[in-house]
Amino acid sequence: MMPVLPLLKTIGASALDYALPPRCPGCGVVVEREQSFCLACWSGMDFLGDPCCARCGVPFGHDMGEGGECGACLSDPPPFDSARAVLAYGDVARSVALRLKYGRRIGLARLIANHMARHVRGEDRPLIVPVPLHRWRLWWRGFNQAALIADHLGRATGLPVDKHALLRTKRTQPLRGMNPRRRAKAVRGAFALAADHDLSGKTILLIDDVHTSGATAAACALVLRRGGAAQVHLLCWARVLPDREPLD
Repeated sequence: MMPVLPLLKTIGASALDYALPPRCPGCGVVVEREQSFCLACWSGMDFLGDPCCARCGVPFGHDMGEGGECGACLSDPPPFDSARAVLAYGDVARSVALRLKYGRRIGLARLIANHMARHVRGEDRPLIVPVPLHRWRLWWRGFNQAALIADHLGRATGLPVDKHALLRTKRTQPLRGMNPRRRAKAVRGAFALAADHDLSGKTILLIDDVHTSGATAAACALVLRRGGAAQVHLLCWARVLPDREPLD
């Protein structure tokens, strides 16, 4: 059960989302329609798509052909089958992610999910699984932003959602500021498959808000694979590109 104080804050934030005039999710200026960005923010958003690495989704300068992968994936393939994100991590993507995660603007989960939906291939009928929070962090924050996004994505696509398949069994310190090696070490052994879940032969769509080094996604993908998943695909709101420094 959600703790009383975080619950009240979340309810209050939801009420304000409806009572106040619509504002740009990126900068907060008043806009004409709910869930729409102002021109300045929209112009600064770097949407990701083809051509890109077939596995990790990093943008290519030109089309490398079907199934083309980047050098990093060829030399050290990640345990997930593909990773995609709506945006390159930048000012606007960061602002939206932080407003949802720490500002309790939970209505932004629907906006994020609606943008994610264009990356979902419905014919595969994957099972949507969010990256879990540890129970103590969930208790303190009051919600898991990845689970909120997963719920909205399920509604937008008609795909099934399982918010309990993955468990975070180890409380890890925040990964912000860690290099890739430290991130991988921090999340090692942090996830487990729920005892009553059988993922044999299933395709999993793993949901998170931000893809930084891929350490969390890799740790989750390994657990899902061991649980019988045939494929694991990562889908995020934003990703930090290899040639750009994260803003946090």
